[in-house]
Formats: sequence, C-alpha cells, structure tokens
Amino acid sequence: MGSETTYKGKIEDWGNLQERLTANAADLAHLEVLRTQLGTVMEQARQVAASQAAQRAAKQTASKSLKAAIVEGDRLASLLRAAVKQHYGPASEKVAEFGVQPFRGRKRTPKEKPAPTPAPAPGPVPAPAPHAAAVPATEPSTTTEK
Repeated sequence: MGSETTYKGKIEDWGNLQERLTANAADLAHLEVLRTQLGTVMEQARQVAASQAAQRAAKQTASKSLKAAIVEGDRLASLLRAAVKQHYGPASEKVAEFGVQPFRGRKRTPKEKPAPTPAPAPGPVPAPAPHAAAVPATEPSTTTEK
C-alpha cells in the first residue's frame, strides 16, 4: 500500500502494483505509459541492488585480506625490531631510530630509613577516663501485648 520503508520492500510493493495494473489493463489503459515506466525503474533498482550486494561481498573480502596483511605486517615489523635490537644491542641509542625503546637501566627507588620514634617522656601516667560503654545500660520495661 505504499507504506514500505526498505528498498527491498519498496521494489516488492512496486512489483505487486505492476501485477495488479497488468491484470486490469483493459480498465486502466490510460495508465499504460506510467506502468511501463514503473517496470523500467523497478528493473533498474533491482540491478543496482544486486550490484550493491556484490560490492558488499567484495568489501568483506577486501577487509579480510587487509586484516590478514596487517597481522602479517605487525609480525614482520616486530621480528625486524627484535633483530635490530639484537644487532645493535639493547642499550644502544641507535635502536630508538627504529622505534625500539633502548634499555637505559632501572631507576632505583631510594630506600628511606624509617624516622626513629621519640621515646615517651618519663612521668606520671594519667588514669584513663571511664567510657560510656563501660556503664551497663538499663533495659526498657517490656510490656506484653493483649
């Protein structure tokens, strides 16, 4: 009825409309030119949709090939960087030219000696204050429900 929103749905809707127009060609002879134009546009749309599907498949194939090439390239680049590091030595600054971090030694964290705690001053020790938790609390009276 013309409420299709997808391309495939629209093309199918056009095909159904064209079939109905062909079945009633005697009554709708004045629409023959438009029906023929719709058939031409419908066939063109089907061809473009088929071409699009083929290109989508080709894109997927190209994407898979590209991914495989990237994986192989990463593997080879890693191998070459390791070979350069082996050739020049891991501490050589020359390896930085190839994108490899040269080994510059480990930075040591200085071990800090704990500060000595001052000894408590001799003198009288004050008595501890009583805590509220030490005083027993009285329980509220219990009443029975009737």
